[in-house]
Amino acid sequence: MQLTFSVDDTDLYVNGAPQRWQSPPRNIAGRTMLPLRETAALLGQPLQASGTQVQLARLSLDTRRNTASLNGAAQPAGTVASVGTVTYVSARTLADALNANLTGDDTGRGFTLTALRDGGNPMTPQARFSTDKNVYAPGERVVYTEYPFDPDGADITARRWTGRQDVYFQPGTYTVTLTVTNSRGLQSQPFTRTIRVEGQPVDTPLTYALKYAQPGDAFPDPRILTYPAALISPQASPSYPLLFSDSPEVPDQSGILYQDSVTGRARLLGYHLNGLGRAARLYVIARNLESRPVEVRSERLGETAPTRIESILGQVTLLEYFASTGGTTLTLSPGQSAAVYASPTLSTGSGVNVMQDLSASGKVELTYVMLEDGLPPTPQVIQQLPYLRPDGRHVRGTFPDAVRTLRVTLGALPTRLIIGDGRVDPAVTGTDALTGQTVRLSGNYGVLYDLEVNGAAGTAVALSPRGGLYRGAMNIQDGPITQTIKLPRTGNALKPDEPVLLWRAQSDRLNIDFVPSSGSNLPISLVFYRAGRVGAEGGVIKTYRP
Repeated sequence: MQLTFSVDDTDLYVNGAPQRWQSPPRNIAGRTMLPLRETAALLGQPLQASGTQVQLARLSLDTRRNTASLNGAAQPAGTVASVGTVTYVSARTLADALNANLTGDDTGRGFTLTALRDGGNPMTPQARFSTDKNVYAPGERVVYTEYPFDPDGADITARRWTGRQDVYFQPGTYTVTLTVTNSRGLQSQPFTRTIRVEGQPVDTPLTYALKYAQPGDAFPDPRILTYPAALISPQASPSYPLLFSDSPEVPDQSGILYQDSVTGRARLLGYHLNGLGRAARLYVIARNLESRPVEVRSERLGETAPTRIESILGQVTLLEYFASTGGTTLTLSPGQSAAVYASPTLSTGSGVNVMQDLSASGKVELTYVMLEDGLPPTPQVIQQLPYLRPDGRHVRGTFPDAVRTLRVTLGALPTRLIIGDGRVDPAVTGTDALTGQTVRLSGNYGVLYDLEVNGAAGTAVALSPRGGLYRGAMNIQDGPITQTIKLPRTGNALKPDEPVLLWRAQSDRLNIDFVPSSGSNLPISLVFYRAGRVGAEGGVIKTYRP
């Protein structure tokens, strides 16, 4: 390995190939000094560090005291120096430590350092990767190809990157390092390449995301509130009631949470935490009110239970709901009752979120019940339970429109569609069947938005959280493709100006099923963009994904 460099010059050559220092060589108190960690990486030499103690070949350093010893012999003061957070070491001392050759030119400022790479442990795996280029424009995608290997063919089980980005928007020199671990637990030495970013930008963060972001990825768009609202056309369509139970949200005794009767299809949504002080379970009991047998069929079911993490309740429930393909069918004799849903056991403070679509061939009474563990949900037990009073902060009730059918024809882009704000998208109203009071469901939790978007081909749609933390899911149909999208892919969507990509439409008609997620904040906006494409800003799209 040969480094050719000059003092105070960021340019250098590594085995004849041009690269750049992040921290260039310096003349400090008359000594030519090199950045320790960067030089070791360029030469392929391993550093061992423990706190402030660093070992490089025969050289031992204390980076707090800026002292050094070579084979145990103390080195003169000034051999080690700190410039900001970077540790510098005398180039001559480094050469001695590595048994390397250091030569200077006639100017006294140019040097060549030649050293053998560390031989390494022959049993450890070796990290390897390449990039499609060495020099990139700001905003240009970097294509990484990994090819680590193990001397004995053991599996590579872990990879650790530092400095890796799929795109760099600021000019400069970037060091990317890969370390791998094999199935025996042995770790490779770091393998490093340097990337230079310069020239005219190819893409902005927004145009780059519209080309390359994956569904569930967030990207910046500070202009999102300036986009005009899409023209929404509500459609008359078959609907059915939503029976929503969320008050009292944290019951402190066994009792009936909500109750109403339905015929035909209905959606159930229950959201409760166990405040009984002992283990408990949530049940939904169906009782036949007809004088003939009635079938109650579960068409779709999603649940999250038990959990203490409120923000995941709604997201997991929606993912399960969209994945559900139907369930059991119960046949109830006249007056007979049975549980159509029973939660797992809930410890104190843990919660349950359940969303279920039912279809009944006759009139049935549906009752949400919280029971301490050990009490069976029999008619005799339920008849003795009190009706629990609402908590005054949350909502329960029966809402007649569990499906909201909307049609949008896209025109000028970008444009946005607002959901759950209570004004552009009004809250549904219903009745608390136990008190007779009119209730308003802010956020429309449990309402299925059946959204048809026309003129969608070549567009990208993203979700912008307008009210704070949001974790949810959507089901998308794009021609022959049906896909449920987890939003976001990891963590929470939090920032209004960082929308999360949902989809890039291929068909002219895009169908989106969206249910506001329990435990998340509304409103949200669906934002439609013209997707990145060949001939757009930035030119060609790199499609290779090794």
